[in-house]
Amino acid sequence: MIYLAITFLMLSTTASCQTGSTASQTEQEANKHTTHSAEVQKRGDQKMGFSHMKATHHFLLMKDGGAIEVEANEAQDAASRAAIRMHLAHIAEMFADGNFDAPMFIHDQTPPGVPVMQRLKAEIKYEFEKTERGGRVRIKTSNREALAAVHDFLRFQIKEHETGDPLEIKD
Repeated sequence: MIYLAITFLMLSTTASCQTGSTASQTEQEANKHTTHSAEVQKRGDQKMGFSHMKATHHFLLMKDGGAIEVEANEAQDAASRAAIRMHLAHIAEMFADGNFDAPMFIHDQTPPGVPVMQRLKAEIKYEFEKTERGGRVRIKTSNREALAAVHDFLRFQIKEHETGDPLEIKD
């Protein structure tokens, strides 16, 4: 009987420790995610020249490529609107040249799709367009491999920036 009681106590303690360990791991993962998100936002603000708190990003997947859209949250925020437009015009030029230093700096890694987008840069068109509150970089290609890479890149951006945009192609 004593042996049974000791075995039960040992099993209970082991299960308790394992549950605590799992909770601790979950908490550590959440803290790691929060820290990563904060670092992405900090580096983004530095590289883009405007505050992510004053703007909204969208990354859209389309049949022929996609779009990166950024708009000032406040219609009267002319400074953010101008900074957004300057940044996106620059991004369109950089990406067309195969230069993805900005997203690599912001995310502290090479985003998925970038190596293929660099290799097939002549197959992809990047066009900057002004919008009412900011701008957009429209990305277009008819090359299937380049298209898959663009979609991988945009899906990564959606997840990293936590925009909530659809991960599937928008009509």
